[in-house]
Amino acid sequence: MSINLNQLVQGAFNESVLEQAAARVGCSPELAKRVVSLCGPALIGSIMNKASSLEGARALFAAVMSPTVNAHIAEELPMFVTRDEGMRQLLSTSVSVDGAVASHDSVNLLSERISEYTGVAAGATRTLAGAVGATILGLLKRHLTQQNGQVGQLPTLLGHQLPVVRANMTDAFAQALGLGPVGGFLAGVASRLKAVSSHLEHPATQEASAFPLQSDLYPAPQTDEAQPKQSSRKWIWVANAAALALLAALVARGCSTADKPKEDAVDAQADTSAAAVSSAIATDSASASAADAGASASEQASSPAFMPTLMPGKDALASVSVDAAGVPTLKATVGTDEERQHLIDELSSKLGADKFHAKVTVDPDTKPSAWIGKLDKLLPVFTLPGASVQITGDTIQLDGAAADAKLGWMDKLKALFGAGWSVGKAPVREGAASASASAPASASTPASVASVSANSMGCEAPAIARMLNLKPINFRTGSNTPPAAAMAALAKSAETLKECDARATPIKLQIAGYSDNTGEAALNVQLSKKRAESVRAYLVKHGIPANSLTAVGFGEAHPIADNATPAGRMANRRIEFKQLN
Repeated sequence: MSINLNQLVQGAFNESVLEQAAARVGCSPELAKRVVSLCGPALIGSIMNKASSLEGARALFAAVMSPTVNAHIAEELPMFVTRDEGMRQLLSTSVSVDGAVASHDSVNLLSERISEYTGVAAGATRTLAGAVGATILGLLKRHLTQQNGQVGQLPTLLGHQLPVVRANMTDAFAQALGLGPVGGFLAGVASRLKAVSSHLEHPATQEASAFPLQSDLYPAPQTDEAQPKQSSRKWIWVANAAALALLAALVARGCSTADKPKEDAVDAQADTSAAAVSSAIATDSASASAADAGASASEQASSPAFMPTLMPGKDALASVSVDAAGVPTLKATVGTDEERQHLIDELSSKLGADKFHAKVTVDPDTKPSAWIGKLDKLLPVFTLPGASVQITGDTIQLDGAAADAKLGWMDKLKALFGAGWSVGKAPVREGAASASASAPASASTPASVASVSANSMGCEAPAIARMLNLKPINFRTGSNTPPAAAMAALAKSAETLKECDARATPIKLQIAGYSDNTGEAALNVQLSKKRAESVRAYLVKHGIPANSLTAVGFGEAHPIADNATPAGRMANRRIEFKQLN
């Protein structure tokens, strides 16, 4: 009887467990659920890889059935996550069984990749990954114990998990676990699991010839007493038949020693009897061989086969172009309806339902869209006037304003996305260079975004505010001094405000300062206002009329990132520009 291992894992981490676990590790229940949903299939894939060799299958079976593994962990998770002592016990258990799932370094690296994908801190992700690994082993132990399972059943059971691994594994996750490219891993692991299972359960099958048994812990199948006994019975029957034939010949000879023709006839009869016996033996052997062959074919036909499954073969695609008002048009192809809805919901939440255009299609042959999990990092570029972004799998190509070296978005995205992602400038299309040389500067020309905005946006306050917010201004903990790099970019944006003022259409803006949730709320309000005032003073110094700028502080209100992580707190220590009504 097979099981859906991933479904059982997700069921164990129910809403109540996720809420308690999320509080323990410092993230929201929704993000904890996302981490668990990604960890489960990835770790199951790692276990499948371990079981795809003879020694690996034996070692894994021994680890699963060891006293360290808790067969009732799925039912006891609520108890573990609600008490400090229980949580410590769960973490201790996860550490002790970690190596059976994957190496510690591999699980650490997987946690980092999932952290980058979800935005959850790497430490919190690692804790959840350990709990998921311990739960997987506990579920396996419970199933094998209930079914009186043997080591040969483990590869078969894991082979049945291939569809869910195929649907959720990405190259980044597979490589973190040392599995290589996900396509190659999935293409080979099913056949290896089947061969190992076939050998362990039926050592005479042809598939197992490449897996000689060498372990002293598990007796070699050829020492099984069933085959020697069956062979002994066959040879006893042969010996008895030969003895009877010889006895018959001797009796016949003794009855008539004088009659030579009769003796010859008896000899001939004896020879005929012996020949008959030999023929019977040959026939029996042939029948036995045919029966064995038929039984083997029957076993192979009736044994659970791994259904051939094809992994998604296409990379997720996205194309974004931003008009002069900072409104993006997104065209994307994703693999599931859930991804499509998640993308639309996120854009609506961050930008406003009427502040973007999107055409998102679903193609089941498309791999998971890892960039959706990093949407917060991409949104500033997605709303940069004149920007163009192309995403193919884990490759991001920038064009237009997004590729402007002065704005530095290429370097920022490289730092934000980290290893495993390729961020670069889009290749120049044929004829593009000559066209740009002969054509006047337009909204898509990455020369001066400030000038483009001032000329084409008609000095509209909402568009100018969006443009200013594209250049994040973040602060160190407890500081109200803006970083030099952010101020240099802000000085260029000040040119736009001065241009609008020169046209007699001054822009009135509110400069809002924010903090993270560290410290007392009242002090955070004061600090956030000082941050806003420092930015206002800088703009006034660069020629912006003082009466067009108002500085306010909102403290830790309206966070845009998770305060449980250092990166999230840094993002919340920020400045936002808004239209002043």
